[in-house]
Amino acid sequence: MKFTVAACSLFLLVWNPVRSYSQERMDIDDSFVLELGLPNSFVNGAFKNIMQGLVYVSPMYQYTLKSGLSFGAGVHYSYFNVNQFRINQDVSGGMHNGAAFLKFGYEKFWSPSLATDISIKAGLVQSAFTTDTLKKLGYTYQARVSPYFEPNLGICLASDVNASFRLSLGYAFYGFGFRPANLGIDSDLGYSPAELNKISSFLIVGFGYSRYFNGKKSSNPGWDEE
Repeated sequence: MKFTVAACSLFLLVWNPVRSYSQERMDIDDSFVLELGLPNSFVNGAFKNIMQGLVYVSPMYQYTLKSGLSFGAGVHYSYFNVNQFRINQDVSGGMHNGAAFLKFGYEKFWSPSLATDISIKAGLVQSAFTTDTLKKLGYTYQARVSPYFEPNLGICLASDVNASFRLSLGYAFYGFGFRPANLGIDSDLGYSPAELNKISSFLIVGFGYSRYFNGKKSSNPGWDEE
């Protein structure tokens, strides 16, 4: 919650210098986007209670057509730490996740400075569980490869014709059901099979930055610089 409030506050601070950018509109095509956020686990009860999201970072390249349709590709990394207060065993470690994806969406400037970037990311993710319990059992880590899917919304504010900052909201799905056994724990900790079979998913709230390689002022009437 504190991160969400801080994200919104800082995003509003960016708005002030952007307001003066009122006589121009962005025309964009290819861009580099970087998103940084805090993941919060949901749905799968064991995943929600045991794993605490610490970081999500995602660099990507995308190309936006004149119509607003966009497509691109990128990677992301996320990390979830074991919350020892939620289990009855002394286990330390976490879950590292690396994903590669394709992105399809719609990006448009609705005013000289305000834009939205609505998209779907889809690809594959490899999750690596590393805990002291697994090491005691003789495993360096336990790995899983699964499908990855993430609807995403970016609310963007342009700082100049080559850059914008965004508030980023996403909801990611990793295509496997998290189980305590992934951490080397020899019991289900009271979770039912139906609960453990639920997909692992998490909400991402964060910031983003876009660098437009060919950003320029619009020449459309009504948007030209005075």
